[in-house]
Amino acid sequence: MDKVKIVEIKKSVFENNDKDAERLRGELKSKGVYLLNLMSSPGSGKTTTLIKTINLLKDKLRIAVMEADIDSDVDAIKIKEATGIQSIQLHTGGMCHLDAEMTRQGLDNLDLDGTDLVILENVGNLVCPAEFDTGAVRNAMILSVPEGDDKPLKYPLMFSVCDVVVVNKIDVLPYFDFNLGKCKEYVRMRNPHAEVIPICARTGEGVDAFASWLLDQVSIWKQ
Repeated sequence: MDKVKIVEIKKSVFENNDKDAERLRGELKSKGVYLLNLMSSPGSGKTTTLIKTINLLKDKLRIAVMEADIDSDVDAIKIKEATGIQSIQLHTGGMCHLDAEMTRQGLDNLDLDGTDLVILENVGNLVCPAEFDTGAVRNAMILSVPEGDDKPLKYPLMFSVCDVVVVNKIDVLPYFDFNLGKCKEYVRMRNPHAEVIPICARTGEGVDAFASWLLDQVSIWKQ
């Protein structure tokens, strides 16, 4: 049987994207803008966590948000109404992730003059978003208690690329088979340098720790 030529498209796409991401980070650094890429499963509480975090930081930092979804503008409206900050919606056209060029297109539609922090709420899933460098300075992800403490074992790439893991919905710990100590152990198996911050976005418990981490990160980036 004749052999056919195999073209490693995936590798090429990733290599090009990595170069685009590095260029974007350099441009953001020159402008003093910090970009955080926030990832999670649908329903983990990303938007609620963002609202609580932004309201703790908006008197200290000038913040903008990009909400990425396959469709709808529900989250962008919710952020704007609850915080009053600049918020836009990115539609991915059916794609389950954002790459550096898509992120750049979103940034081009924000007023970055005088902006300290841009938060990108990525499309909700634990697979595709982890594969593409968006050009963000840091990656964060939210793992909610109902999802289970074993997710770092099942989705290794997501947890290996994240600098901070926010464990949300700790108010329901008594009702789920979720061991916080085991979760931290599993996270550090994938990434020994990742911070783990337990919170309850609904009540606000622990959100100040995440806000403090983010404030420190922005301060270091702008030096």
